[in-house]
Amino acid sequence: MPQALQEEWAGECVKMDLALLGGPPVRQKPLPDWPIFNREEEESLQEVLRSRTWGGYSAQVKEFEDAFAHLHGVRHAISCCNGTVALEVALRALELECGEEVIVPPITFVSTATAVMICHGVPVFADIDPATLNLSPAAVEASITPRTRAVIVVHFGGHPADMDALTAIAERHGLALIEDAAHAHGAAWRGTPVGNFGVAATFSFQAFKLMTAGEGGAVLTNSSAFAEKVWSYCNLGRHTGAGWYEHFSVGSNYRMTGFQAAVLSSQLKRLAEQNRRRAENVRYFREQMRSFRGLTFAEDDGRVSQHTHYIITLRYDPTVFAGLPRDLFLRALCAEGISAQPTYPYPLYRNPLFRRESIPPCGCGKWSARQDYETLFLPESERICKEGLWLEHYLFLGTRQDIDDVIAAFEKIQQQAGSLLQLQESLQESKP
Repeated sequence: MPQALQEEWAGECVKMDLALLGGPPVRQKPLPDWPIFNREEEESLQEVLRSRTWGGYSAQVKEFEDAFAHLHGVRHAISCCNGTVALEVALRALELECGEEVIVPPITFVSTATAVMICHGVPVFADIDPATLNLSPAAVEASITPRTRAVIVVHFGGHPADMDALTAIAERHGLALIEDAAHAHGAAWRGTPVGNFGVAATFSFQAFKLMTAGEGGAVLTNSSAFAEKVWSYCNLGRHTGAGWYEHFSVGSNYRMTGFQAAVLSSQLKRLAEQNRRRAENVRYFREQMRSFRGLTFAEDDGRVSQHTHYIITLRYDPTVFAGLPRDLFLRALCAEGISAQPTYPYPLYRNPLFRRESIPPCGCGKWSARQDYETLFLPESERICKEGLWLEHYLFLGTRQDIDDVIAAFEKIQQQAGSLLQLQESLQESKP
């Protein structure tokens, strides 16, 4: 770097106190950590250890399943080893046939679509509602063909999807509705807990979820016949009440362990209070952010009676930050002690696994994708990937001072965004 530019850079750094450039960060102590545990988890784990029944037939598993079903007001909960498997076994129980189409959103984790492909179905991507990031009912309706068998509705970020419209569409067209509720433990629509709107709902207990055992999953359903199919598939094709060595269908071993169930039972006991605290802090955050320009998030649908706030999505407008790119804003925010991430880098259909050469050929000839995934362009999904950033749920389990610090970091970066951008551009120009 030329000497004059070095001196200019040094002078600007003195004027600026951004932590990214060596100044003091807004947040001097860590924000709430995750996961949260206490002596109760330790004692529950010891109980399983001493029982010597550590696997999926531990009494702790049934105990947890009953409690989780009760929370959501459904008749059956079948636990399994993770949320990806939960989606797979729900589709297996649906008896999805090769080539049948399942409508899914493109703003979700990959499992929502790959579970369909594992079961030899065809994922059909429908665009999202720009406010909730959930499936747009109009886009779902427009995506239905004679080959459509099911719709997987993701309650993204813990905000329940429009279950009035989506349930009506499924009933009108004779489609199975599956709720992917991996973000929505304890969420409710019009007073009815998620898990009651489709043939089944699936949950994840992966490390960052609202309650976690590191891994784990569950399928909820009000259908006894469906529950039996899910249980059988997770238990090597056995039937409940039949002999240990009697296998009636092809299945696998997807059982949750007693250790996982023990931890989840303890996590479940504090879920309601954590959901309440998050909702209160998000409400305060929203009120404080109303006059802040450049970072916006949509109002909740008034029909949502319980939002779990797994992910708080903000839209970033670089024009209000002197043109500062989103990723540089996030770097500066992290340096200020505030953890935030960009949204998905692209909609799900842009992943390499959806390229023509990556999709394995179908021996029976029934599988074919109606959409060309490589050229597909769903505008709202593309837009949120460019504009969005995420604050995660555990940031909202602390105090109002924590929230004030988040906003203070936003304000600090905004005030100095122009100078930061100029410095970055100067550095780039000085590179050979």
